[in-house]
Amino acid sequence: MASNVRRRLAGLVAIGAAGVLLAGCSVNVPDPAAPKPSPSVSTLATPTITPGHDAAAVAAKDLPLTAGGTLAPGEPVTVSTRLEEVPGWSVVHSALQGENRYKKTDGCTLAVRVSVNQGPLVVAGDDAASTKELFTYLNAGALDGLKPASLRWGEGSDKPQHSVEFLGLESSAASGGKSALVLARLFSAPASSVYVSLSCPDDATLKAARAEALAQLVVVPPS
Repeated sequence: MASNVRRRLAGLVAIGAAGVLLAGCSVNVPDPAAPKPSPSVSTLATPTITPGHDAAAVAAKDLPLTAGGTLAPGEPVTVSTRLEEVPGWSVVHSALQGENRYKKTDGCTLAVRVSVNQGPLVVAGDDAASTKELFTYLNAGALDGLKPASLRWGEGSDKPQHSVEFLGLESSAASGGKSALVLARLFSAPASSVYVSLSCPDDATLKAARAEALAQLVVVPPS
């Protein structure tokens, strides 16, 4: 039964750029032949109000990994980006089964994916443990190099800036392959994840692309 659940999940878990090397291991979905997400995954549902949930209050402060339980069940976070407005970047595809992909003229690629129905990997009430389960599923050897990272949380440039905590892995071209950065978080309450994968030809291009990409990515809390 556990094996079947994980095979079904493969079609929903964020997969990042193919061939990215992290800590000497390739981060790939184990079963590429697994069924793709159902069309309902990308369908916008009518917003619901969760009793006792103050969405505005959640959006108005930082969201560390320890605060995942403050999100309402069911409605996933989303990601907003205007990276195509930065010189050198262009869109490869947008909103394709939950993924936006970009490329840069210097050879860097960025994939941003929002996945739902992640229940089999969720550790109830614990976003840190849930995120580690996600990394373990993608690559059992990934946990040794995980480090805290953050992205912007909330929208509106006229409002105070807040951050949402992720876990990340970074690899250098010196270890073989391309330079790469992966950021991920599995939000336990809504059982959904955000996965960001940046791959570049070398460390110098990764450093520049990372600064540009992270400046444009905004994780948007459920309203």
